[in-house]
Amino acid sequence: MKTSGTASLRSRKFDMYRLWPYIFVLPYLVCYFLFNFYPTLYSFYISFFDWNGISPKEFVGVQNYVTLLTKDPLFWKALGNTIAMIAISIPVQIGLGLLAAAILFPMKHKRALETIVFLPYIIAPIAIGAIFANMFDWQFGYINEVLMKLQMLSEKIYWLQDEHWAFAIVVMMQIWRHIGYCMIIYLAGMTAIPSEIYEAAKIDGANSVQTFLHITVPQLNSLTVFLILTSIINGLQLYEMPAQLYAGSTASFGGPGYSVLTVIWKFINDAFGTKMQLGYGAALCYILFVVIVAFSVVFKKLTAGKED
Repeated sequence: MKTSGTASLRSRKFDMYRLWPYIFVLPYLVCYFLFNFYPTLYSFYISFFDWNGISPKEFVGVQNYVTLLTKDPLFWKALGNTIAMIAISIPVQIGLGLLAAAILFPMKHKRALETIVFLPYIIAPIAIGAIFANMFDWQFGYINEVLMKLQMLSEKIYWLQDEHWAFAIVVMMQIWRHIGYCMIIYLAGMTAIPSEIYEAAKIDGANSVQTFLHITVPQLNSLTVFLILTSIINGLQLYEMPAQLYAGSTASFGGPGYSVLTVIWKFINDAFGTKMQLGYGAALCYILFVVIVAFSVVFKKLTAGKED
């Protein structure tokens, strides 16, 4: 009887030990459901309603989606701007990141330089927007002041009031912020390349450029695919930097001629701006979700077999 009771007690203790992992993970699951999973489902639900967050919801079916795709030219303008920014910035930031990694990798004392290059990535996007807004300000901006002192300009340029310059500045911000991130990823990848490959290439008479193009770059293919895919996803969610660039400006929404309007910026304006169209904004987010998934699937298919 004593042996049986001891065995039963041990069995209960064992059952309690098995429950502890679930008890520890329970707070995370509760928070995830309350602040992530449920809001995601609820936003999809309200995308079928005309609702401003205060008055009663009015069911409109797929009308929000139809209006966005067929009757809202600003949506297509925002999507076109966002895709154009991605198409221009990604090759440049990845190329410069790879170049920076190739230059810094063989150096012995490189921590300070790595930190300098990586620093823009850890700066908040809203701060980057404020920095560039001050730099390119027409009246007090440093860019105009320096160019005037160097006599490269006869009169100051309205950088942020010109559609083409505004677009170029946003692309510049994207590139400047992400070069360091690409560099760090490539540096990590270069440390994993076996040194024997480089030694064999050196014995065969390959110079540094040939080694870089025919050994280093192919060995980093999987990282390049990763960087392109994540940069596309992040680029489609661009908002803080262009918005802060025009914070307080008379042409605040979308910049001059909506030249720097992005999809997320339009969502913020439609859902939480003067219109307060939460259902319409939710529909826009789910269209963006479909666009991101489509980009990801197509890109993965195009790069299948090239990651090895």
